[in-house]
Amino acid sequence: MKPNALLLNDKDNVVTVTRSLSAGENVVFLAGGEYVTLITSGVPAYHKVARKDIQAGEDVVKYGQVMAVATTNIKTGEHVHTQNVKSKVQ
Repeated sequence: MKPNALLLNDKDNVVTVTRSLSAGENVVFLAGGEYVTLITSGVPAYHKVARKDIQAGEDVVKYGQVMAVATTNIKTGEHVHTQNVKSKVQ
């Protein structure tokens, strides 16, 4: 299976897709030497998708750094963006 998303740091709870994906399409990325497949809710190119369930109030981690906090519960495979996170970057 050809990857269409990037895991930038093993600590990340999100991956970045490399092209637009439709609802129900697989998100495929390499983690720990193995391909991981998630089913997405649909996401534009270069946006984030939850790698695992993220609870409201939990930190969103990309590049191994906290970049935002979830404002709602985000399920694995869901689009992670301004509708469900608040930036922690000042």
